[in-house]
Amino acid sequence: MPSIRISNLTTNVFEPESELPNRIARKLGLYPADVARWRILRKSLDARSRRELKFVYTLLVELPDSEQAAQLLSKTSSDVELFTPPLFEDVVSGSTPLEQRPVVIGSGPAGLLAGYYLAAKGYRPLILERGQAVKERVPAIRLFDSGGRHDPENNYLFGEGGAGTFSDGKLTCRLSGPDVDWVLARFVECGGKPSLVYEHRPHLGSNRLPMIVRNLRRKIEELGGEYRFGCRCEGVDLADGRLRGLHTSSGYLTTTQAILGIGHSARDTYRMLLEAGIPMTQKAFQLGLRIEQPQEQVNQHKYGRPEYLALLGAADYTLTARGERDVYSFCMCAGGIAIPSISEPNCFATNGMSNSRHDTPFANSGVMVTIEPHEFGGSHPLAGVELQRQFESAAFELAGRNYFCPIQTAADFLAGRSPSPDQRFESSYPRGLAPLNLDNVLPPVALAAIRSGLPLMDLKWRGDFLRNANLIGPEMRGSSPVRIERDVTTRQSPACVGLYPVGEGAGFAGGIISAAVDGLISAKQVVRAFAPMR
Repeated sequence: MPSIRISNLTTNVFEPESELPNRIARKLGLYPADVARWRILRKSLDARSRRELKFVYTLLVELPDSEQAAQLLSKTSSDVELFTPPLFEDVVSGSTPLEQRPVVIGSGPAGLLAGYYLAAKGYRPLILERGQAVKERVPAIRLFDSGGRHDPENNYLFGEGGAGTFSDGKLTCRLSGPDVDWVLARFVECGGKPSLVYEHRPHLGSNRLPMIVRNLRRKIEELGGEYRFGCRCEGVDLADGRLRGLHTSSGYLTTTQAILGIGHSARDTYRMLLEAGIPMTQKAFQLGLRIEQPQEQVNQHKYGRPEYLALLGAADYTLTARGERDVYSFCMCAGGIAIPSISEPNCFATNGMSNSRHDTPFANSGVMVTIEPHEFGGSHPLAGVELQRQFESAAFELAGRNYFCPIQTAADFLAGRSPSPDQRFESSYPRGLAPLNLDNVLPPVALAAIRSGLPLMDLKWRGDFLRNANLIGPEMRGSSPVRIERDVTTRQSPACVGLYPVGEGAGFAGGIISAAVDGLISAKQVVRAFAPMR
């Protein structure tokens, strides 16, 4: 059955999707009854004019025969074309016997989707997670937010689902194709809303993510996989450049195939791998501050008309200030919460998240720059990690050693004025605030760039961006400062056959979807090479 793709079909935001068949029919010159099978490939919001917001659709329409398709194409515009959706490559298992079950190190997006695929193909993977299951992870985080101690193994970054479980759940991704579609379909299957597969900026919500990662675990277990929580990888056992096993906090594991999805904050694991001879290099990474504004202010700027808010929910934004060093928004959380992005004790860094309802009075977003390896202050592969730790430690000390969040008004930051110790601030950060001069929590090159970029962002918003805005920070965990090297074809470490570095922690992804796809592709390599264990 031939398929036609219709691009750039626009509708008023108040027009229901039930009207799309009529729109399709008019576009193709058909009767609505002739539009029997269709689906949305992409949906985005065009907010360039606040007088009339529009949805922009890309649609796939199946037609009964090729002759009809050819006739339609001869009469319609360039926005209509024949289209064959690329198929997901479900690889055929190899013939080499696999003596032990494959191990997946880390249960973040890369590890989860790698584990899911291996389990679905009959490989019964063993998934190691240094933190705890969601059921134990959520109360531990709530206890910390209310003033409890920091647990270095079970926190916002470590535990079931990895940092992604409490990273807002944005599924925005520059990638496209059948692997992305497969990953999105798994999230829908495990509790995400069906529109995730076509929305331009899909959002799971931090309140839904724990359920989704738990459902993924249950499916993996039903398919023969196994989880071990509280199990940290502490060493790799090599023989003649090949993986022979893993030393873990729960004992030794014999395995020849391990997918390494440790996440961007497993600093102790980076050092262990480096000492074991696994090659890694410095990589440019993101750092900066996080800005908070009243969500109502963002809504008013983007929508203009109050009726849009009831229809579309809390407004978000994406901003870039071009200069000698670009400054850009990152992980914008509409109706969100600022959280501590902390893995090590006696350090402090921020991140943001928002629930699916986007219902807090605060908008927050990273205001980030990219710092290059030659600016790390050393040639050691972990020099970027040490730079992160240096400023996270300074933030912790300056804020009173109690995980309070350093905060300063945007106006004071730009003017170079220190806040008074008794200055009052409104923020979504749950544990407590420390009025501070943020000049002490970032490298000078980043401070200079952000001071240049913020006024440009404000100019784009005609003065609405910095009004009533506060800055908190530092924001240090936007991406990994390390790349664990791997072969382009085999996806294995050049020093260790059988070890597959994947995801954000290996420096090959930036976000939930790209990390999940990266893990999936490496899992396919294992399947291609080996037969499932009997």
